[in-house]
Amino acid sequence: MRAAVDISMYPLTGDYRPPIQAFIDRLNTYPELHVETNALSTQVWGELDRTLAVLAEEMRRAANGPQLVFVLKVLPGLEHAATASAPPTAKTSPGGEPSAAGPTAAPAP
Repeated sequence: MRAAVDISMYPLTGDYRPPIQAFIDRLNTYPELHVETNALSTQVWGELDRTLAVLAEEMRRAANGPQLVFVLKVLPGLEHAATASAPPTAKTSPGGEPSAAGPTAAPAP
């Protein structure tokens, strides 16, 4: 089963950026994982068992540094858009209007 994990690392030290960057850099060395980072957290996609095993190993390695806290959200069954087969999308006419040939999306509230 594929899964997504949203992970945040909080080193309890004034110089918090180097341990976070080192952790992210190590995650990026695993070719079987898809890793995306933003300002708030890092998302990791892969096979559930392998992803959790990699995270456990890397959290263990990170624990050799300053005291830290990890916060994880695990979403089993969620695939990254780049690896999942895309659902049908709305077809549009050259003017950008939905065509009768495909589904239409509800307008945003």
